[in-house]
Parts: sequence; C-alpha cells; structure tokens
Amino acid sequence: MCGRKTLTRGKLEIIEQLSIDEWDDSFDYTPSYNIAPTHIVPALIYDNYRIVKPMVWGLIPSWSRDEKNVSILINARSETLTEKPSFFNLVYKNRCIIISDGYYEWKREGSRKQPYYIHRKDKSLVPMAGLWNIWKAPSGKKIYSYTVITTEASSDLSYIHNRMPVIIPKKDLNIWLNCDQYNYIDARQLFKPYPDHLDAYKVSTYVNSVKNNSSKCIEKYSKNDINLF
Repeated sequence: MCGRKTLTRGKLEIIEQLSIDEWDDSFDYTPSYNIAPTHIVPALIYDNYRIVKPMVWGLIPSWSRDEKNVSILINARSETLTEKPSFFNLVYKNRCIIISDGYYEWKREGSRKQPYYIHRKDKSLVPMAGLWNIWKAPSGKKIYSYTVITTEASSDLSYIHNRMPVIIPKKDLNIWLNCDQYNYIDARQLFKPYPDHLDAYKVSTYVNSVKNNSSKCIEKYSKNDINLF
C-alpha cells in the first residue's frame, strides 16, 4: 500500500517536468517531506489540457453524507477497481496523476516496523496513478479528493512490501490522464510494477509522526543512529 509520500520539488520544476498548462492557485502549495492522508496536495487532471488541482488524499465516495464520519479510501487495488462501487465509474472519466517525488513503506522486522524511503535516484518526479472525485455536501460545499492505485511490488522492492503505487512513466502520462482519447482498456495496461529502478533505503522512525515535516524525514538511517519512536 502507499500511506505516506513526499513532494519536495518547487512549483516551477513540477510544471516543467509534467508539461502542465494550468496551475490552480486557489491553494498555497508548499513542498512536503511527509504527506499523509487528509492532507491537501496538487494532483494533475486533464480537461482539454493539463490542469493541477488541490485535492485531499483519501477519496470521499459520492454517496457519503458527512465528510467527517466516513471511511476515506487512500488506496485502491488495481486488480479490483471495476468491482468496487466507489471506483467503478471513476476509472472511465476521473483518472488523475498524483504528483510526488517519493514515498515511504514500512517493512516488518521482528516486533517493529522499519520505514524505508523509495524514490528515483535522480530525484525526479514519481507520478502515481490515481482516481479523483468531487464530493458535494448538503450545504453546497465541494471537496476534491483522490485515491492512489496500487499494484504488485517490483522484484527490487518486494522485500520491503508486496504492494507499491502504480507509477506512470512520463511517456505514458497521456494514456492515463486523457480519458476521452484513451479508454480504460488502454489505461489499465499501465497497471504493472514500475519498470525502472527505484532507490530504497532505511530512514528513521522520525517520519512516523505526521507532525514531523523536514528533510530529516528522508535522511538515511544507520545502526549507529537512534531510531525515534
């Protein structure tokens, strides 16, 4: 699964790497080393051109009556998307790219879990496949929310966890984003372990607390360091 991630790149760098046409400035974007569910982050959608919208991590199903008393959906298994009422319609019209440059995964080691940071060695973006939705409250309030799609882990990373986010290669971004040009049969071909190498290393349990949000979250951890619980 994917329960924490990072986006440490600057706005202009993100726009350049993903060939973004429009950035919704209704939210105050700041880079983050510890993105958790319920946080608002930039996500990329396609509506005749590439647009970045602020979205809450944790899909709120359209039939929910209360945004606070609902089980948000932070991950969606690629193998069962069309079987789940929460996702069935979204795969055809509401596909998005979750903008990130890395994510955390926890490996069980005895009685404890050791966090790892996973990213591209060149520190470029790691675009994740997602589904998004607009939830409308009885008051008329609208909330954009999303879920991250997961698949089997690559052979390089399966020793940490058996699942990983679906990461979309830059050359295939349009296939996932453009729901009018590419149908779901085309898009689901991207549901496979990321083919390129991702770097993974241990980090301190400092990242376990969502209150901690600094470059210390992604610092390499060694046996000589104190692991913070």
